[in-house]
Amino acid sequence: MRIVIKIGTSTLAYGTGMLNIRLTEELCKIISDIKNSGAEIILVSSGAIGLGVGKLGLKEKPKDIPGKQAAAAVGQCELMAVYDKYFQEYSHTVAQVLLTADDFNHEDRYQNFINTINTLLDFRAIPIINENDTVATSEIKVGDNDTLSALVAKSINADLLIILSDIDGLYDKDPHKCADAKLIPVVDKVTDDIIALGGDEGSSLGTGGMKTKLTAAKMLTESGTSMCIANGSDPNNIYKIVNGEGAGTLFKSSKNI
Repeated sequence: MRIVIKIGTSTLAYGTGMLNIRLTEELCKIISDIKNSGAEIILVSSGAIGLGVGKLGLKEKPKDIPGKQAAAAVGQCELMAVYDKYFQEYSHTVAQVLLTADDFNHEDRYQNFINTINTLLDFRAIPIINENDTVATSEIKVGDNDTLSALVAKSINADLLIILSDIDGLYDKDPHKCADAKLIPVVDKVTDDIIALGGDEGSSLGTGGMKTKLTAAKMLTESGTSMCIANGSDPNNIYKIVNGEGAGTLFKSSKNI
């Protein structure tokens, strides 16, 4: 299998912006084990700005673009150092790939990106992708890593995209407001009614929310790739998803319906 795993800021970092060491280490261990089984793994990792906020000792995420870019520049170094350390413990090599929307819209750059990812996978490396927040502006930003991970998965013909977040999956009601909200285990088709179940905001350090995940699911499943949203606070959910045991919400691809 070729699997893209998107890890959100809320999974990697505490609300302070400091790294959740235990959880990040466990994620890297399980991902390494799945890669050892023969799967090709690509990570799309948020967290650069969030970790930059923690590293710089800022009280909150900057609201202006230069501030966000500066935090991203500091945090991206921290992020890759962490991944390099933990994956190296399990004999896996990581590679950094930073993208903007232009890399998907420019034919030559798009093909170069695909060629690079495929070659890294041939070399048995783990590509770790993030938006290039240090140079991206509103005109060339993808905007959030839910959308970025879906674009990556679609571009490289992945079999599955796993989005790890701070929620168990998609509910029929807002679980923060309704005690009787029920998890939806499988979505056969992402309709307008499904999209309407998404909220508008993500965590204070992140940029996504359920709505961006559902929009990504619609685009991706229509192109033939399945997607799953699961809670990243339990890294064992990755095992369950890959083994077909069920965790979170599975969005079936059009070819599997």
